[in-house]
Amino acid sequence: MRSAPTPEPSIRRTDRHAPPGAHRTTALLAGLDGVPWSDIQDSTGSAAAIPRLLRKVARGDAETARAALGDLRKRICQYGFVVEQATAATVPFLWELAQRPQVSCRAQIIQLLKNIADARQWETTATAYPKLLNHRENPVAWERAARQAVRARRDGLERLLAEDDTEIMRASTELARTLGD
Repeated sequence: MRSAPTPEPSIRRTDRHAPPGAHRTTALLAGLDGVPWSDIQDSTGSAAAIPRLLRKVARGDAETARAALGDLRKRICQYGFVVEQATAATVPFLWELAQRPQVSCRAQIIQLLKNIADARQWETTATAYPKLLNHRENPVAWERAARQAVRARRDGLERLLAEDDTEIMRASTELARTLGD
């Protein structure tokens, strides 16, 4: 009985499941897929769209990145001062994108981080209506967690303050003032 010929081993990579550009973005936003986005809320309901928006900010051309950041802003820091449950989980990725020279809207990302650090809408409301603190979904805790997330990554500010880009330097200076650095 004859056996079938053994095929020659392939020299092609078999570990590549995504387009070549996607690996760069995935590496850029390491840990993004580990966040249970569909289990947490943004201003529209489920935060499941946040990874897609962050990836567009990371790899999109200037127009695409700005549009994605605008949509992201509405979802995690609506009106520039109302944070959501998903905000704190999004902040580390915003810090990462603000550090990357290839990201086209870095100054706007830094401004968003400043808005999040300034957010006290729910805390102020809870002062007048303490029953807000007793809700199962506690927006005051979300707000505090979001501010803490911005503070936890502030070591990246020094590098941003040293940038040659005046728009990035200005936004970084405002963020540093907000954080008290």
